[in-house]
Parts: sequence; C-alpha cells; structure tokens
Amino acid sequence: MGSDTLTEIVVRVTPRASSNRVETGEDGVTKVYVTVPPESGKANECVIELLAEMLNVPKSCCAIKRGHKSRIKTIVVCSPTGTKGRTKK
Repeated sequence: MGSDTLTEIVVRVTPRASSNRVETGEDGVTKVYVTVPPESGKANECVIELLAEMLNVPKSCCAIKRGHKSRIKTIVVCSPTGTKGRTKK
C-alpha cells in the first residue's frame, strides 16, 4: 500500500435491519444497518459494500481489521494519496 493513506473507522453493526443504511448517532458512533443475517460472513460483506459506496472508494480499499464475529467492528479504509475516491458512472 506504500503511498496509500489508511483510516480506521469503528462501527456498530445491526444485521436483519429493515433497510441498508449508515448513520452517525448523537453519541458520535457510526452505525451500519444491513438487511442480511450474520451468517457465513454475509453481513460483513454488506457492511464493506455500504461503507465503500458511502466513502466513494472501491470495495478492495475496505477491510475488517477487528470484530469479524462481533457487532462492533474496526474497518480499515485505504485511499490513494492525491485522490478523493473514484467517480461514479
């Protein structure tokens, strides 16, 4: 990742929600709601997809560092220096 900038985000995940969304609560905690159940890593995949879309970076730039089987997760996001994400088509 040499010239990439790494950022860590701590999120609280709620699986089986009514819709997929990302919110920041009054307490400053980033909450990620996903509609899929926490089975076979499906919820984790959905969390990565949502955060990547929200941050406008490729999914390959987001990874779970800590909390694979927990509701509280630490996500690492890389962003190449000098760019502000990708342009949506």
